[in-house]
Amino acid sequence: MNDSPGTPDSPSTRDGRAVAPPTPPAPARRPAKNQPTKATKAAVGAKGAAAGRSRAKKAAGATKQSGAGPGAAGTRTRGIGSRSPTGSSSAAAPPEPSVDGSIGGGAIDPGPTPSGGPWRGGPRRRLTLYDRGIQTANERWPVVPRSLARLFRHPDLVLALLGKRAAVERDGRVLNRSTQALVELTNRFGREPDGSPEAARRYDPVLMRTQLRRAARAVMPVRTDVHVTGRVVPRPNGAPDMGVRIYRRFGSGLGRRRRDLLPAIVYFHGGGWVTGGLDTHDPTCRILASTSRCLVVAVDYRLAPEHSFPAAVDDALAAYAWVHRHTGELGIAEGQVGVMGDSAGGNLAAVVAQETRNGGPAAVADLPPPVAQGLVYPVADVRFDTESMETLGDGFLLTRDTMEYYRGEYLPHRADWETPRASPLLAGDLSGLAPALVVTAGFDPLRDDGANYAEAVRMAGVDVEYRCYDDQIHGFMVMGVLSDSLALTTEVCDSMGRLMRRSAPKGPLA
Repeated sequence: MNDSPGTPDSPSTRDGRAVAPPTPPAPARRPAKNQPTKATKAAVGAKGAAAGRSRAKKAAGATKQSGAGPGAAGTRTRGIGSRSPTGSSSAAAPPEPSVDGSIGGGAIDPGPTPSGGPWRGGPRRRLTLYDRGIQTANERWPVVPRSLARLFRHPDLVLALLGKRAAVERDGRVLNRSTQALVELTNRFGREPDGSPEAARRYDPVLMRTQLRRAARAVMPVRTDVHVTGRVVPRPNGAPDMGVRIYRRFGSGLGRRRRDLLPAIVYFHGGGWVTGGLDTHDPTCRILASTSRCLVVAVDYRLAPEHSFPAAVDDALAAYAWVHRHTGELGIAEGQVGVMGDSAGGNLAAVVAQETRNGGPAAVADLPPPVAQGLVYPVADVRFDTESMETLGDGFLLTRDTMEYYRGEYLPHRADWETPRASPLLAGDLSGLAPALVVTAGFDPLRDDGANYAEAVRMAGVDVEYRCYDDQIHGFMVMGVLSDSLALTTEVCDSMGRLMRRSAPKGPLA
């Protein structure tokens, strides 16, 4: 038997058999630097579990207080949409509101109601400071408006780059700095030089409508807590039917009981009777419906020069009559219909209020006048001989030349300028009109139009609330890219809702 040990490079032998040397123990593994140990992981896990139980209790309590369903408590709001705790898309989130082109009869479908209320994402509301204003979970900001909003958050920098550091002052009023930056950028880059081939098409109505529609998409956020439906309304004298767009806030006016019925606002868009439409004022109408808690009916009236005066007035009266005659179908509280408009739309709203008070044409002879009227920087006198038109008629986006062009297309016959249907300020009797909210802007050529009309109806014994936003320009209601303008738009819409509720006959409103 060979008892000699084997060589280091070969296995040892025992009884003629090879025996492998014992395996040395593996060295102890040391945790990597900054890597948690098992004890640390256990402590973190216990802490996370306790925090999870605490969040669950809070969510359950919020659900119990708000009356929401059990599924809403576990939903978190992220941006615009909502996601479940597992990260998957929540099935309870409502679809994006769409414009339905249906023309049939029957009740308007108010659309699905998100769980927990009209804000997407359940009962929890996520408010984020945004551009000195509020961006909410029910606003969708396309890329361009969001980028512009960030740009106008620093107006002093923009004005410095443009070489326009000095503040703009007129009649003791100082222009808002963000608005000044927008005006300077538009005047510098948004207008064709006089005498250029492009300037010759500056007043092409088709081109103007296209540009305004594109601009509206670029400067306004879109609220998503409003359900939108399209309908068709017959026009007088056998003219082709016109479209209307109906806005209803999610969760409002869903039933047919009296307390479920909504007051309604018939809205006429601005644009000098030549431009504008349902698309350009869609974001504004969404804000109005959501903030005022009223059903909003936007009217696509005929435009000049294809249809000159009084086509727009006839369409406005026809739309008002249609809303009144379909209150039950639309879920509108009986007799609680108001009118509202901006710029040229404010002119039409004032005319409708006067025509229905006087009995008006056959289309509205048997209908009551509106319970309230909202006139936002309205055209009250198309003669344009006011002081504000002289001092502010150039340099603030809306110019005297543009207004005279609009007047020439809409009112080609000078004899019509002084009729109350064209210039409501010139009506002989202004008594008995609906309570009015009149809003003007300090740097608007039409400022004196609104101020004079408010004073005239006040002297006639009408209840008037007049506001002049001294640091704003014409059109601020469609400039949501500026945080101050967006806040003022919301304020005006809220004031209109309050006026509707204050002026309506006694009874529960939504």
